[in-house]
Amino acid sequence: MGFFQGKTSKQTARVKKLLGLALSRLAIARRPRLARRSIYRSDVGQLLSLGYLHRALLRAERVIEEDNMLQAFDIIELCCKRLVEHAAHLDKPRECGEEIREAAAGIMFAARWCGDLPELQVARTILEDKFGSDMAVIAKEGTSIVDPMLVWKLSGDKTNMELKKKVTKEIAVENSFMVDFSELQLQKCHTRISGHKDPGANIINRCAGTKSHTCDESWYRIECHIFTI
Repeated sequence: MGFFQGKTSKQTARVKKLLGLALSRLAIARRPRLARRSIYRSDVGQLLSLGYLHRALLRAERVIEEDNMLQAFDIIELCCKRLVEHAAHLDKPRECGEEIREAAAGIMFAARWCGDLPELQVARTILEDKFGSDMAVIAKEGTSIVDPMLVWKLSGDKTNMELKKKVTKEIAVENSFMVDFSELQLQKCHTRISGHKDPGANIINRCAGTKSHTCDESWYRIECHIFTI
């Protein structure tokens, strides 16, 4: 069965160890992403408070990116645990049930996208040899038995405008803002350091207030990359 034929049990033990290490690393990999997500969400809130709706939407892409990876980590964790718990079944891959095959395909797919988890790269090589070339192709393309949610979270379009609006609106509500996107022209903002406000400045209001929330700070602060977009 490929390069590892005759060493299946040894390689199964190696996969189990690698996935165990990946599970340990997941706890570490989550921390900086949770911190960045918190910072990016705060940035969106501050940009909205200043009236920079267009910039807030751009910053929301970073929030989505971190959210997606954190959710992908959850799915990867389930795949790793399933394979570790049922590692003995990997000695006979052709007899593996759908759940184990799905978990293996998920790990093989995720390995190409998760630099945070280098153990998956080696595990993928072993699993590809065990399950064969057909499974390897399926996993690479993210089709068939690969969890579609995992595929979406790792390879989906993070710049989707509707998704950015959804995230921005959620953050606005958390910060007691009301955001109206109906007047927003979705085009690249080429503003100058001239005192002009973001196109969305007039359509962001405090929920409890009646006056538009205007920008009291200069463009210089933004252009100095306090919010690095």
